[in-house]
Amino acid sequence: MASTLVQFRVDDKEKMQAVQVCEKLGLNLQSYLKICVARLVQEQGIPFSMKIEYKEESRGIRAMKRASRIAEEYGISDMTLEEINSEIAEARKKGLQLNIMPLSILTFWYRQC
Repeated sequence: MASTLVQFRVDDKEKMQAVQVCEKLGLNLQSYLKICVARLVQEQGIPFSMKIEYKEESRGIRAMKRASRIAEEYGISDMTLEEINSEIAEARKKGLQLNIMPLSILTFWYRQC
């Protein structure tokens, strides 16, 4: 297959950064650019998305983030699931409906999992 020379200009700093990235990947810049051209042809378009997508977080993710913030505030963010389950089980054994914030947080978090 005959080959054709393709030339274009890029900023010196960007070229050096691109060379460094390619080296980390075990490639040289020329090989990477050949891969790009081959994928462009294979995909019949740019082989990656070029748009910025803003996705709204789900209710579950928002709830988990809120629970994490509250847990941090009460100093219980490092509890394991086993410790959480144990605390809930102990409260149930005693037949208590505690309105203590940490237990409420843990119960809320547990139900979200």
